Amino acid sequence: MPNCSEGRDPDRIARLVRAAEVSGVTVLDVHSDADHHRTVITLAGAADALVGSGVALAAAARDLLDLREHHGVHPFVGALDVLPFVALRPSAIPNAVAAARAAAARIGAEVGVPCLLYGLAAGEGRERPAHLRAGGLTGLAARMNAGEVAADAGPPAPHPSAGVVLVGAREPLVAWNVWLPGATLDDARAVAAAVREGGEGGGLASVRALGLMCPRTGLAQVSMNVEDYRRTPLLAVVERVRREAAARGLVAGDSELVGMLPRAALAGASPDALGLPALPPGKIIETTED
Repeated sequence: MPNCSEGRDPDRIARLVRAAEVSGVTVLDVHSDADHHRTVITLAGAADALVGSGVALAAAARDLLDLREHHGVHPFVGALDVLPFVALRPSAIPNAVAAARAAAARIGAEVGVPCLLYGLAAGEGRERPAHLRAGGLTGLAARMNAGEVAADAGPPAPHPSAGVVLVGAREPLVAWNVWLPGATLDDARAVAAAVREGGEGGGLASVRALGLMCPRTGLAQVSMNVEDYRRTPLLAVVERVRREAAARGLVAGDSELVGMLPRAALAGASPDALGLPALPPGKIIETTED
Protein backbone atom coordinates (compact mmCIF):
# COMPACT_ATOMS: atom_id res chain seq x y z
CA MET A 1 0.00 0.00 0.00
CA PRO A 2 2.43 2.71 -1.18
CA ASN A 3 1.88 6.31 -0.06
CA CYS A 4 3.08 8.99 -2.48
CA SER A 5 3.58 12.67 -1.68
CA GLU A 6 1.17 13.92 -4.35
CA GLY A 7 -2.55 14.43 -3.85
CA ARG A 8 -3.49 17.37 -6.06
CA ASP A 9 -2.34 16.93 -9.65
CA PRO A 10 -4.57 14.37 -11.45
CA ASP A 11 -2.03 13.84 -14.23
CA ARG A 12 0.83 13.10 -11.85
CA ILE A 13 -1.38 10.81 -9.79
CA ALA A 14 -2.42 8.90 -12.90
CA ARG A 15 1.22 8.53 -13.99
CA LEU A 16 2.20 7.21 -10.56
CA VAL A 17 -0.63 4.67 -10.65
CA ARG A 18 0.35 3.55 -14.15
CA ALA A 19 3.94 3.10 -13.03
CA ALA A 20 2.83 0.84 -10.18
CA GLU A 21 0.59 -1.28 -12.37
CA VAL A 22 3.28 -3.62 -13.70
CA SER A 23 2.61 -7.11 -15.01
CA GLY A 24 1.13 -9.34 -12.32
CA VAL A 25 -0.08 -6.44 -10.17
CA THR A 26 -3.67 -5.24 -9.86
CA VAL A 27 -4.62 -1.77 -8.62
CA LEU A 28 -7.46 -2.24 -6.11
CA ASP A 29 -7.90 1.31 -4.86
CA VAL A 30 -6.53 4.85 -5.20
CA HIS A 31 -7.20 7.40 -2.47
CA SER A 32 -5.95 10.98 -2.98
CA ASP A 33 -6.26 13.88 -0.57
CA ALA A 34 -5.39 17.45 -1.52
CA ASP A 35 -4.94 18.72 2.04
CA HIS A 36 -2.70 15.81 3.03
CA HIS A 37 -1.12 16.15 -0.45
CA ARG A 38 -0.89 12.39 -0.51
CA THR A 39 -2.09 9.41 -2.52
CA VAL A 40 -2.47 5.90 -1.12
CA ILE A 41 -2.50 3.13 -3.72
CA THR A 42 -3.65 -0.37 -2.80
CA LEU A 43 -2.01 -3.04 -4.95
CA ALA A 44 -2.39 -6.82 -5.05
CA GLY A 45 -0.16 -9.47 -6.55
CA ALA A 46 2.50 -12.05 -5.89
CA ALA A 47 5.45 -10.88 -3.80
CA ASP A 48 7.95 -10.69 -6.65
CA ALA A 49 5.54 -8.69 -8.82
CA LEU A 50 4.86 -6.27 -5.96
CA VAL A 51 8.59 -5.77 -5.48
CA GLY A 52 8.90 -4.79 -9.14
CA SER A 53 5.92 -2.48 -8.77
CA GLY A 54 7.52 -0.75 -5.78
CA VAL A 55 10.76 -0.20 -7.69
CA ALA A 56 8.93 1.22 -10.71
CA LEU A 57 6.85 3.49 -8.51
CA ALA A 58 9.92 4.74 -6.64
CA ALA A 59 11.53 5.70 -9.96
CA ALA A 60 8.37 7.46 -11.16
CA ALA A 61 8.01 9.36 -7.88
CA ARG A 62 11.67 10.42 -8.06
CA ASP A 63 11.18 11.78 -11.56
CA LEU A 64 7.75 13.38 -11.08
CA LEU A 65 7.83 14.85 -7.57
CA ASP A 66 10.07 17.38 -5.89
CA LEU A 67 9.81 17.56 -2.11
CA ARG A 68 11.40 21.01 -2.14
CA GLU A 69 8.06 22.23 -3.52
CA HIS A 70 5.83 19.99 -1.40
CA HIS A 71 3.46 21.38 1.24
CA GLY A 72 0.81 19.22 2.89
CA VAL A 73 -0.57 18.64 6.39
CA HIS A 74 0.56 15.00 6.51
CA PRO A 75 4.15 14.34 7.71
CA PHE A 76 6.49 13.09 4.97
CA VAL A 77 10.12 12.28 4.23
CA GLY A 78 9.91 10.92 0.70
CA ALA A 79 8.35 11.37 -2.72
CA LEU A 80 7.42 7.72 -2.37
CA ASP A 81 7.01 8.20 1.34
CA VAL A 82 6.17 4.74 2.63
CA LEU A 83 6.10 1.37 0.88
CA PRO A 84 4.48 -1.19 3.20
CA PHE A 85 4.14 -4.83 2.17
CA VAL A 86 1.06 -6.19 3.93
CA ALA A 87 0.66 -9.82 4.97
CA LEU A 88 -3.03 -10.74 4.75
CA ARG A 89 -2.52 -13.82 6.93
CA PRO A 90 0.08 -14.64 9.61
CA SER A 91 1.79 -17.32 7.51
CA ALA A 92 2.52 -14.68 4.83
CA ILE A 93 4.57 -12.48 7.17
CA PRO A 94 7.94 -14.00 6.13
CA ASN A 95 7.09 -13.33 2.48
CA ALA A 96 6.17 -9.73 3.27
CA VAL A 97 9.43 -9.21 5.16
CA ALA A 98 11.48 -10.73 2.33
CA ALA A 99 9.65 -8.59 -0.24
CA ALA A 100 10.22 -5.39 1.75
CA ARG A 101 13.94 -6.08 2.07
CA ALA A 102 14.24 -7.00 -1.62
CA ALA A 103 12.40 -3.84 -2.68
CA ALA A 104 14.59 -1.65 -0.47
CA ALA A 105 17.75 -3.19 -1.92
CA ARG A 106 16.59 -2.66 -5.50
CA ILE A 107 15.31 0.88 -4.95
CA GLY A 108 18.59 1.86 -3.34
CA ALA A 109 20.67 0.32 -6.12
CA GLU A 110 18.51 1.00 -9.19
CA VAL A 111 16.67 4.21 -8.31
CA GLY A 112 19.36 5.87 -6.20
CA VAL A 113 17.03 6.84 -3.36
CA PRO A 114 18.00 5.67 0.14
CA CYS A 115 15.66 3.27 1.90
CA LEU A 116 15.03 2.82 5.61
CA LEU A 117 13.29 -0.32 6.82
CA TYR A 118 10.53 -0.25 9.43
CA GLY A 119 7.97 -2.58 10.97
CA LEU A 120 8.45 -6.32 10.78
CA ALA A 121 11.16 -5.81 8.17
CA ALA A 122 13.31 -3.84 10.64
CA GLY A 123 12.62 -4.87 14.21
CA GLU A 124 12.92 -3.08 17.53
CA GLY A 125 13.32 0.68 17.43
CA ARG A 126 11.77 1.09 13.98
CA GLU A 127 8.34 -0.39 14.57
CA ARG A 128 6.54 2.53 12.92
CA PRO A 129 7.37 5.08 10.23
CA ALA A 130 6.50 7.90 12.63
CA HIS A 131 9.76 7.29 14.50
CA LEU A 132 11.71 7.96 11.30
CA ARG A 133 9.57 10.96 10.30
CA ALA A 134 10.25 12.82 13.56
CA GLY A 135 11.48 16.28 12.60
CA GLY A 136 10.45 15.79 8.98
CA LEU A 137 12.89 15.30 6.13
CA THR A 138 15.19 18.02 7.48
CA GLY A 139 15.42 16.29 10.84
CA LEU A 140 15.95 12.87 9.29
CA ALA A 141 18.64 14.23 6.96
CA ALA A 142 20.47 15.72 9.94
CA ARG A 143 20.33 12.41 11.79
CA MET A 144 21.56 10.53 8.72
CA ASN A 145 24.39 13.00 8.15
CA ALA A 146 25.38 12.68 11.82
CA GLY A 147 25.45 8.90 11.57
CA GLU A 148 22.57 8.47 14.04
CA VAL A 149 20.41 6.83 11.37
CA ALA A 150 21.89 4.73 8.57
CA ALA A 151 20.22 3.85 5.30
CA ASP A 152 19.49 0.15 4.92
CA ALA A 153 20.02 0.45 1.17
CA GLY A 154 21.11 3.10 -1.27
CA PRO A 155 23.00 6.37 -0.72
CA PRO A 156 23.84 7.47 2.84
CA ALA A 157 21.99 10.81 2.55
CA PRO A 158 18.50 11.71 1.26
CA HIS A 159 17.98 12.30 -2.44
CA PRO A 160 17.83 16.09 -3.11
CA SER A 161 14.28 16.01 -4.49
CA ALA A 162 12.92 12.55 -3.59
CA GLY A 163 14.11 12.24 0.00
CA VAL A 164 14.04 8.68 1.30
CA VAL A 165 11.66 5.71 1.04
CA LEU A 166 10.44 4.05 4.24
CA VAL A 167 9.97 0.40 3.32
CA GLY A 168 8.14 -1.88 5.71
CA ALA A 169 6.29 -5.11 6.32
CA ARG A 170 3.22 -5.33 8.52
CA GLU A 171 -0.14 -6.92 9.07
CA PRO A 172 -3.29 -5.06 7.93
CA LEU A 173 -4.24 -1.82 9.66
CA VAL A 174 -7.07 0.66 9.20
CA ALA A 175 -6.33 4.25 8.18
CA TRP A 176 -9.28 6.24 9.48
CA ASN A 177 -10.11 9.92 9.80
CA VAL A 178 -12.89 11.65 11.75
CA TRP A 179 -13.88 15.22 10.90
CA LEU A 180 -14.42 17.78 13.65
CA PRO A 181 -16.67 20.58 12.30
CA GLY A 182 -16.14 23.86 14.11
CA ALA A 183 -13.00 22.66 15.87
CA THR A 184 -9.67 24.46 16.00
CA LEU A 185 -6.32 22.84 15.40
CA ASP A 186 -5.76 22.83 19.16
CA ASP A 187 -9.09 21.04 19.63
CA ALA A 188 -8.14 18.37 17.09
CA ARG A 189 -4.74 17.87 18.69
CA ALA A 190 -6.33 17.54 22.13
CA VAL A 191 -8.79 14.90 20.90
CA ALA A 192 -5.99 13.03 19.12
CA ALA A 193 -3.85 13.12 22.27
CA ALA A 194 -6.69 11.60 24.28
CA VAL A 195 -7.34 8.87 21.73
CA ARG A 196 -3.85 7.70 20.80
CA GLU A 197 -2.12 4.93 22.73
CA GLY A 198 0.02 6.39 25.49
CA GLY A 199 -1.79 9.72 25.30
CA GLU A 200 -3.69 11.56 27.99
CA GLY A 201 -5.40 9.00 30.21
CA GLY A 202 -3.65 6.17 28.40
CA GLY A 203 -5.61 6.39 25.16
CA LEU A 204 -6.58 3.34 23.12
CA ALA A 205 -4.28 0.40 22.47
CA SER A 206 -2.80 0.20 18.96
CA VAL A 207 -4.19 3.58 17.90
CA ARG A 208 -1.94 6.29 16.45
CA ALA A 209 -3.57 9.70 16.05
CA LEU A 210 -2.76 13.20 14.83
CA GLY A 211 -4.85 16.34 15.04
CA LEU A 212 -4.76 18.23 11.75
CA MET A 213 -6.32 21.33 10.19
CA CYS A 214 -7.18 20.85 6.52
CA PRO A 215 -7.16 24.31 4.91
CA ARG A 216 -8.84 23.33 1.65
CA THR A 217 -11.87 21.88 3.40
CA GLY A 218 -11.67 24.35 6.27
CA LEU A 219 -12.18 21.52 8.77
CA ALA A 220 -10.15 20.01 11.57
CA GLN A 221 -9.58 16.28 11.55
CA VAL A 222 -8.38 13.45 13.75
CA SER A 223 -6.24 11.30 11.46
CA MET A 224 -5.62 7.79 12.78
CA ASN A 225 -4.03 4.43 12.10
CA VAL A 226 -5.73 1.59 13.96
CA GLU A 227 -2.85 -0.86 13.94
CA ASP A 228 -4.61 -3.78 15.64
CA TYR A 229 -8.38 -3.69 15.17
CA ARG A 230 -8.66 -6.95 17.12
CA ARG A 231 -7.40 -5.26 20.29
CA THR A 232 -9.33 -2.06 19.71
CA PRO A 233 -12.42 -2.39 17.47
CA LEU A 234 -13.03 0.39 15.01
CA LEU A 235 -16.38 1.23 16.59
CA ALA A 236 -14.64 1.76 19.95
CA VAL A 237 -12.24 4.18 18.27
CA VAL A 238 -15.03 6.21 16.68
CA GLU A 239 -17.03 6.30 19.90
CA ARG A 240 -13.97 7.50 21.84
CA VAL A 241 -13.40 10.33 19.36
CA ARG A 242 -17.05 11.30 19.72
CA ARG A 243 -16.82 11.35 23.53
CA GLU A 244 -13.61 13.38 23.54
CA ALA A 245 -15.09 15.83 21.07
CA ALA A 246 -18.26 16.18 23.16
CA ALA A 247 -16.17 16.83 26.27
CA ARG A 248 -14.83 19.90 24.44
CA GLY A 249 -18.24 21.13 23.30
CA LEU A 250 -17.88 19.67 19.80
CA VAL A 251 -19.85 17.19 17.72
CA ALA A 252 -17.75 14.76 15.70
CA GLY A 253 -18.68 14.63 12.04
CA ASP A 254 -18.39 11.95 9.38
CA SER A 255 -15.62 9.38 9.23
CA GLU A 256 -13.36 8.78 6.26
CA LEU A 257 -11.69 5.52 5.29
CA VAL A 258 -8.30 5.89 3.61
CA GLY A 259 -7.68 3.00 1.23
CA MET A 260 -9.26 -0.32 2.17
CA LEU A 261 -9.96 -2.27 5.35
CA PRO A 262 -10.20 -5.94 6.34
CA ARG A 263 -13.75 -7.24 6.75
CA ALA A 264 -12.89 -8.34 10.30
CA ALA A 265 -12.20 -4.71 11.24
CA LEU A 266 -15.91 -3.94 10.95
CA ALA A 267 -16.71 -6.48 13.69
CA GLY A 268 -20.39 -6.30 12.84
CA ALA A 269 -20.58 -2.49 12.98
CA SER A 270 -22.60 -0.82 10.25
CA PRO A 271 -21.12 2.01 8.16
CA ASP A 272 -23.76 4.30 9.69
CA ALA A 273 -22.64 3.44 13.25
CA LEU A 274 -19.07 4.28 12.21
CA GLY A 275 -20.09 7.61 10.75
CA LEU A 276 -19.19 6.49 7.25
CA PRO A 277 -21.57 7.82 4.59
CA ALA A 278 -21.00 4.75 2.42
CA LEU A 279 -18.77 1.70 2.30
CA PRO A 280 -18.66 0.13 -1.17
CA PRO A 281 -17.98 -3.63 -1.18
CA GLY A 282 -14.82 -2.97 -3.19
CA LYS A 283 -13.29 -1.23 -0.17
CA ILE A 284 -13.28 -4.44 1.89
CA ILE A 285 -10.31 -6.84 1.94
CA GLU A 286 -10.82 -10.49 2.74
CA THR A 287 -8.20 -11.85 5.13
CA THR A 288 -7.67 -15.22 6.81
CA GLU A 289 -6.22 -16.35 10.12
CA ASP A 290 -4.60 -19.46 8.56
